[in-house]
Amino acid sequence: MSITRRSLLATPAFLPVAAAAQAPWQPTRQLRLIVPFSPGGSTDVGGRVIAERLSETLGQAVVVENRTGAGGAVGVEAAARSAPDGYTLLVATNGVMTQAPHLGLMRAVDVRRELVILSKIFTTDVIVVVHPSIPAQTLQEFVAHVRARPGQLSFATSGVGSGTHIFTELFMAVTGTQMVHVPYRGSGQAMSDLVNGTVQVMLDQPASSIGQVRARAIRALATSGPARIALLPDLPTFTEAGFGEAAVQSWGSIAVPAGTPAAAQERLGAAVREAVSNPGVISRMAAAGLVAVGNSQAEMERFTAQEFERWGQVIRARNIRVD
Repeated sequence: MSITRRSLLATPAFLPVAAAAQAPWQPTRQLRLIVPFSPGGSTDVGGRVIAERLSETLGQAVVVENRTGAGGAVGVEAAARSAPDGYTLLVATNGVMTQAPHLGLMRAVDVRRELVILSKIFTTDVIVVVHPSIPAQTLQEFVAHVRARPGQLSFATSGVGSGTHIFTELFMAVTGTQMVHVPYRGSGQAMSDLVNGTVQVMLDQPASSIGQVRARAIRALATSGPARIALLPDLPTFTEAGFGEAAVQSWGSIAVPAGTPAAAQERLGAAVREAVSNPGVISRMAAAGLVAVGNSQAEMERFTAQEFERWGQVIRARNIRVD
């Protein structure tokens, strides 16, 4: 018998071993998904929708754990310090991944080295909303109104260094306007003071503004994304209004601790991308003002690097500091 023939005859004995080596990673116990912000916000809602679908796909419960504090840093650090075994996930947003590091808010974690983003899960725009006492009916009229009154209007944000703060700083830089920053400890009180007229302007996510807009307690002027949004289809974009350089979107993604086995990353990433293509997930996201979207790990790495540079430039140019 030739060596070749003996090898061929022997091959089947090794097939089960080869098949086992190539089997995809599969969790055998409960997973946790850390959300670094309070329950009820867009990040929390998006994370919970994804967690529910992942539980179905992976065959194991995915439990959401809200770890709040320090602008998201507490939850991010908890995720980064977890065992890199595939059983801890993080909802990582544009704020914690590409803005907070420039502000010294992630001193304990190097997010670019200690976390790996598997896929984006949603995007959401911000909209310019104003108190009804502002006479402007369009974004162009609003910009002209503010230019004529430098430093006289106040804008609310959910905190110094928050996404809404940094987005508004970019908006002022592009439009050549000057307003006074009034930071709050979250968007709830900020919206309350916008409604009662304590502040006049806010760049806010649609999900938390839509009720007040529909009640005519505040007026929406434009949305920041690349296209009009389903919740407010008559609202023009920044680009349509002539201020395309101020166009921005918030986004959320699923990340794992660096060092998570490649097989686990591959399985989890595929499950996340399946989730955001699921009609039920898409519908539930849309109801919260979110657009379900996924991408590859390589695409997300390039995108995050670009976002990191962009927001670093804005933060330095606007001299944004967190004391």
